[in-house]
Amino acid sequence: MDSVKITPSVLSGKVKVPPSKSFAHRAVLAAFLSGGECKINNIRLSEDIAATLDCAKELGAEFEYDSKKSNVLISRKQNSTCGKIRLDCGESGSTLRFLIPIALCFGENLEFTGRGRLMVRPMKPYFDIFDEKGIKYSLKKSVLSVKGKLSAGNFKIDGSISSQFITGLLFALPLLDGDSRIIIEGNLTSKGYIDITLDVLKKFGIQITNDNYQSFTIKGNQQYKARNYTVEGDFSQAAFFLTAGAIGCDIVCTGLKENSLQGDKKIIDVIRQTGATVEKVGTNGFKATATANMHGITIDADEIPDLVPIMAVLLAFCKGESRIVNAARLRIKESDRLAAICSVLKALGADITEGEDFLIINGTQVLSGNAVSSHNDHRIAMAAAIAACRCEGEVAIKGAKKSVKKSYPEFFEEYTKLGGITE
Repeated sequence: MDSVKITPSVLSGKVKVPPSKSFAHRAVLAAFLSGGECKINNIRLSEDIAATLDCAKELGAEFEYDSKKSNVLISRKQNSTCGKIRLDCGESGSTLRFLIPIALCFGENLEFTGRGRLMVRPMKPYFDIFDEKGIKYSLKKSVLSVKGKLSAGNFKIDGSISSQFITGLLFALPLLDGDSRIIIEGNLTSKGYIDITLDVLKKFGIQITNDNYQSFTIKGNQQYKARNYTVEGDFSQAAFFLTAGAIGCDIVCTGLKENSLQGDKKIIDVIRQTGATVEKVGTNGFKATATANMHGITIDADEIPDLVPIMAVLLAFCKGESRIVNAARLRIKESDRLAAICSVLKALGADITEGEDFLIINGTQVLSGNAVSSHNDHRIAMAAAIAACRCEGEVAIKGAKKSVKKSYPEFFEEYTKLGGITE
């Protein structure tokens, strides 16, 4: 059985956090679109990044990964796409949503597929565009078939579902003949991810005008410029070990950029708001430390949905009541993350209540331990492992090793190096 059993212990030491998955996806695609030879440094082949590389290969990319140096050399064959193109996106929402408009610049007969919940996650913003642009599509048995070509023009898109749809268009539209404009309808969520997209595009030579996140103007016939690129450390993954520090462990997280554009850098502010401390260590490290006066807080999850599972663990050990609000989008992730983290923490002995778009948590000093499910979700598995540090009894996480391969394959190896007792 793919389970990890954890005997509670205090983690201690240094951990170099893995490269940012958000930056890595975008760097790989920009390098591929440049048509030249690019080296992407500080990149690891999690399942999600491997899916993006494999899909780029189907569209004509050539790549060579050096596991010892953690870099990938990418180039593109010319005129290499013809006939039907089938792209397997694994379980990666970023891969699927970024590649759909990009692939429509390369081929007219496309199939997209994936595993887990991927193909049932929302796709309506693209379907609305297809209907308006006369692009034929069908979604049957986890296969999305698309026939047609993307053309320049105006693109109205609901910004409240996922910023990934906007990122996909921002990558593709500069390649088209003619200028385009993306018009955001409703409230744009996760603006930090759009900032990451615009930053990577600019570094690869693409110019886009951002009108206060209400619209984006994109000149056509632009050319991506080949360059080497180094991916920065991932605050989304660092959040797990920073939280471990905030609940009593002794960990320094290195490889982080202090002025990062990553929205999930907000984990530092969240930890400090509870009364714990976070200090800078050296040039690229951070360390969180628990204090006696940690207290409950209210967190708006709208801009930081990926942090919700580990923030729920943090708040489970803060005195008084805490709330995580505006979290409805968590229900359409790799799992229904609101239900999943509520189920896991409740099984471990936490006082937690789930609402339609919120969690209410009453903190305690210690949890009990139990057998829980990872819900086939990497962030749920890692959150449960961090919670285990403050449990009285053993914690068994079903499906843990498989689920973390999606984003952080070395997580349990790092956990053990820090003194975690696992089997």
